[in-house]
Amino acid sequence: MKNLMLVAFMAMIAFGCKDKAEKTQKEMESDRIAEAEAEKPPQEWTVLFDGSSFDGWKEYNKEGVSDNWKLEDGAMVFYPPTDRKKGDAFNLVTENEYTDFILSLEWKISEGGNSGVFWGVNETPELSEAYQTGPEVQVLDNEKHPDAKNGTTHQAGSLYDMVAPSEDVTKPVGEWNTMVITVNHKEQKGSISLNGTDIVDFPVGNEMWNVMVSKSKFADWDHFGKFTAGKIGLQDHGNIVSFRDIKIKEL
Repeated sequence: MKNLMLVAFMAMIAFGCKDKAEKTQKEMESDRIAEAEAEKPPQEWTVLFDGSSFDGWKEYNKEGVSDNWKLEDGAMVFYPPTDRKKGDAFNLVTENEYTDFILSLEWKISEGGNSGVFWGVNETPELSEAYQTGPEVQVLDNEKHPDAKNGTTHQAGSLYDMVAPSEDVTKPVGEWNTMVITVNHKEQKGSISLNGTDIVDFPVGNEMWNVMVSKSKFADWDHFGKFTAGKIGLQDHGNIVSFRDIKIKEL
């Protein structure tokens, strides 16, 4: 009996030592993974507009930036021309293209004004406007611009004509709004936050995206929302609008 108890005791010790060794190996592997992650360079913000120049920007399908865009107090401000000719447009786009990213910026709209922020813009001479390819996040005076009366999917912060904001968190006209747009094709999802509040979630680059587009005004647009990589754009919609502190973090 004593021999049996001794054998059982020794087996328990051996099992405990093995379990401890396995646990140590797991802990070591976990530490190794944590160290490897720590050694990866952190994701960095890239400044797209620092308030001092239009470096990295151009007008859509043009070279350079016209005098309709001004630099004022660290912001880029669009003033619509008084002698605009039919077909004239002065949308800004980045010189570089982006695929998966977090875009952060501030915008300020004029009274009764309308503008927007695009992504996935494909700059081509065959298409005269950035909105023909790039989905838009609406910038708007919800109180006085008539488009706000065309449904919540046309109001500030919406994924234009597709997803309405969950609530109106815009600041009064003349004040700055902070907007963050996330587009992640790897995870097939995107989001919009305005003034610190998450207001829109939407699918990206999958069948759910296609279904959403098919229910919008863009359903029959051959090139809309089709480009995984594209330029960031700022819209000329005929009203004064300001943008500042524009930065992007690629995912």
